[in-house]
Amino acid sequence: MPRKAKPGKKFKLKTHKATSKRFRLTGAGVLVRTKGGKSHLRRRTSDRTKLLLSKTVPVKGRSIIKRVKRLAPNMEK
Repeated sequence: MPRKAKPGKKFKLKTHKATSKRFRLTGAGVLVRTKGGKSHLRRRTSDRTKLLLSKTVPVKGRSIIKRVKRLAPNMEK
């Protein structure tokens, strides 16, 4: 969250690093995320399921998009 500025002073916007690593903006300005569950326990998972885990998914919820843009203000085109 952006911090409140004291009167007469400038402040820096800090990027929430976990948010910037999990989400990114495409060239068209669509917010996309990666899927979870890729770290371990995938031995019995089918190849097709593992392939589907590697693809990115567009973020649909308006409130989530708003929250991500607030947490990572410098993540813009």
